[in-house]
Amino acid sequence: MLRFLTAGESHGRSLVVIVDGLPAGLCVDADALTRDLRRRQHGYGRGRRMAIESDAAVVAAGVRHGRTTGAPVAVTIENRDWVNWAFTMHPDEHPPSGAGGANRGPVTRPRPGHADLAGAIKYGHADIRDVLERASARETAARVAAGALARQVLGQVGIAVASHVISIGPERADARNASFDDIASLADDSPTRCVDDAAAARMIAAIDAAREAGDTLGGVFEVAARGVPAGLGSYAQWDRRLDGRLAQALMSIPAIKAVSIGIGAESARMRGSQVHDEILPPAGSSPGAHASTPAERPTNRAGGLEGGVTNGQEVRVSASMKPIATLMTPLRSIDLATGVEAPAAIERSDVCAVPAAAVVGEAMVALVLADAFLERFGGDSIDEVRGRYEDWQRKVGERFARPRESGTS
Repeated sequence: MLRFLTAGESHGRSLVVIVDGLPAGLCVDADALTRDLRRRQHGYGRGRRMAIESDAAVVAAGVRHGRTTGAPVAVTIENRDWVNWAFTMHPDEHPPSGAGGANRGPVTRPRPGHADLAGAIKYGHADIRDVLERASARETAARVAAGALARQVLGQVGIAVASHVISIGPERADARNASFDDIASLADDSPTRCVDDAAAARMIAAIDAAREAGDTLGGVFEVAARGVPAGLGSYAQWDRRLDGRLAQALMSIPAIKAVSIGIGAESARMRGSQVHDEILPPAGSSPGAHASTPAERPTNRAGGLEGGVTNGQEVRVSASMKPIATLMTPLRSIDLATGVEAPAAIERSDVCAVPAAAVVGEAMVALVLADAFLERFGGDSIDEVRGRYEDWQRKVGERFARPRESGTS
């Protein structure tokens, strides 16, 4: 089982992630972790925090001489802004001598749409900062670091993951025919992560208009995975269905309110003949030695998953992100200290974070796929994992390349 835990607060000293279940012998590209962290910081509509932080991953345990040892891998990400928040966020009972930053008062006015009120009720906090510091999307930087490690597992067996933005606010891209190569070729510093240049310009204008109004925007992004073999996941039990695992992983990202597999909700408005992907014999010769499926599919409306199991096509999953809850023109709320109506608190925030959320989505999809792959082909070392996968590919190729006698099944 591949699993991870994160710790840390938005303005704490650092973020920490521990990834357990990585096979031994995996060559770890630490620079790749930092590259993905920097990708998460890009995107038009991000706030001032991104100008302060310069996220970098530091591998603290589980890797020796560039390779995993089989032990849990620990990664830390320093919060550079900690020096300005040490007085407010210090973990000791009393502030240490010389703690930097202002002595910020308690937060008592919850923001509609955020975890502020529900979290304060659940844990009994009088100061909502105890909620918002952990509920902040800053935590997703740790997930991106974990996802970068999962990507390196997937890369060993030819699986690649990429993302793009389909819509921001009312502006939607013409991305129906976006290929994996189109998506993967987007520049790391693309302001919108959108393959449609005309739509990208409209998205930027919409973000500018929302900023001017003191408002925020959400949108939709899609994550695509190429090279995923058939047979990951299972239909045998509800919690092993891979579509459910992917949906839960994406829904766990802050502000995500809906997840679609393939054409998703659109399928509910169509007839079955328009939804399901036909199964055809492969064009040309019989499947080769490394084929994972004996058929070709002219369409991929299912998003690479049928019955909770991958079918050998590209996995396509999209997520809908609501507008960020912190508004510079705040909505009405109450002051929990007095019980009277008051404007919601204002915390430093973004106008739009959909492009950044897409990078987080990549990480979560990579973690789920890597977990499912290791569940199917797992071993204690990466060489053992690769060997089992290659042996399976060979056996599948032999099975479907074998000629069948007429009248047999």
